[in-house]
Amino acid sequence: MSSTSPGVAAGPHAHRDDVGSRLGMWLFLFTELILFGGMFIVYAVYRFTHPEAFHLAAAELDTFVGTVNTIILLTSSLTVAMSITAIQEGRKTFALTLVGMTILLALAFLVNKYFEWGHKFDVGIYPGAPELLAQPQGVILYFGLYFVMTGLHALHVIIGMGVLIYDFEAIRRGTINATSFVRLESGALYWHLVDIIWIFLFPLFYLLH
Repeated sequence: MSSTSPGVAAGPHAHRDDVGSRLGMWLFLFTELILFGGMFIVYAVYRFTHPEAFHLAAAELDTFVGTVNTIILLTSSLTVAMSITAIQEGRKTFALTLVGMTILLALAFLVNKYFEWGHKFDVGIYPGAPELLAQPQGVILYFGLYFVMTGLHALHVIIGMGVLIYDFEAIRRGTINATSFVRLESGALYWHLVDIIWIFLFPLFYLLH
């Protein structure tokens, strides 16, 4: 008589620790929150010491563009969450479609951000630009934080896309399926973190004038 522990597959070569995988992902996400949390604190300090300059600099950002990107990311959170339910129900094709939609939405976010950044470079608003260096210290700090924080977030979006592409292929091959979907859950958790970070960045840079 033999028994198999929950979350551990039987067989000489098949071992899966779902609890450990989930715990590891949550610990990783916690370190990411610490990273961005520190940046948010720096933003708060500089905003407190340079309120008028931050107000002036914020007027240079396009609230409509930020709103569109927020809608894109919120929609992508919905599609990736739905993909987990779909794979749990054994609806492989639908799960692939939803993960694919999430990847396309992530790409749309990056394209939107590319054009937004491109406009800033065209008008001389970027770190080290003579036009920016001629502005008050608070404006320079504002756009320094803007490019660092939104740039780091964009990097996380790119990493998230890579994770989701990997999950897409795993679903297609059958590695992620109705009985083994922790990797998709982990990818979705990471993507939700990316979205949550943007939910904080959006009002800080685009709404607080």
